[in-house]
Amino acid sequence: MQKQESGKSNLEFPASRFNAANSMSRKHRKSLISLSLIAAFLLTAASAQESKNSKPEQATTSAITTKVINLWPGIAPGSEQWKQPETNLGSGSMETTVNVSTPTLTAYLPDPSTAIGTAVIVAPGGGFIGLSVNSEGHDVAKWLVARGFAAIVLKYRTVPIEGKDATQLGQSARAAFMAQMSNHAQIDEDGKYGIADGIQAVKVVRAHAAEWGISTDRIVFTGFSAGGMITDFTALQPDARPNYAAPIYGAPISHVPPIPQGLPPFFMAMAQDDNLAGTYIVAFYDALKAAGYKPEFHIFSHGGHGWGMRKQGTSSDHWIDEFYYWLEAHGLTRPLK
Repeated sequence: MQKQESGKSNLEFPASRFNAANSMSRKHRKSLISLSLIAAFLLTAASAQESKNSKPEQATTSAITTKVINLWPGIAPGSEQWKQPETNLGSGSMETTVNVSTPTLTAYLPDPSTAIGTAVIVAPGGGFIGLSVNSEGHDVAKWLVARGFAAIVLKYRTVPIEGKDATQLGQSARAAFMAQMSNHAQIDEDGKYGIADGIQAVKVVRAHAAEWGISTDRIVFTGFSAGGMITDFTALQPDARPNYAAPIYGAPISHVPPIPQGLPPFFMAMAQDDNLAGTYIVAFYDALKAAGYKPEFHIFSHGGHGWGMRKQGTSSDHWIDEFYYWLEAHGLTRPLK
């Protein structure tokens, strides 16, 4: 595993997209995405190995409280006409939720005797078309709450897709992904609802800080893939920034946005063999560095894209340990005094 903390990145990912010799061709990228969609939505992939406890040691989970609240009062703005029913496909680490029109927050709250006063908002990935709700959502939250964090899973809106069963939904999802790959501006269009939900999530968590036993200046936002893009844009906008940002194998795709002043500390992680988002992640890291920031960047030799809490027998299995140590270095694992 490599760490990039200063200076220009020396990875073999050029600024121009899809042109590196070690990158897959556009055709192969589309094939990769198609296969991933078939696995996720048609449920033909084998179940991943169950997540195991990682260091540091977890605390007792006997008194954890779970609360689910709607993110917006009433119907979320912009999706008033969405009628497709929310649907869960698959199970375990392969479970995917599609057609989310009512975004929610699921708060995992630790026992007050073990609470440290730090909140982590967790945004799953799924290309803004589905949500990997367990591997990149609830499994992450359960790991964190066992260590004293208030962990809050953001179920954000995903674009509507048509279908009466898993096969039809998979076909619609594949078509939506192909549209994104042929026109990257479509990613921005599809992602605007999730980004709005990410900004709202920070506001709602801060509003519940006293009730949930957290400090308003100890709010961390982490997300995976598309959720990482939400993390980035939530941190970039000035309305309700989190205090710390941790995009995991996710970054802006269509363009690198302007980097403003006053950004929170960043933790970033990806695998060297991420042929789906690697180029864009490195470009975003370089932009942060060029603007004077010092993001912590963990680059694992293997892992691909979309690992979440799944175990693959690679060093990327331990990303969450590195994330914890980064939080520890910022004083966020110690209880409030």
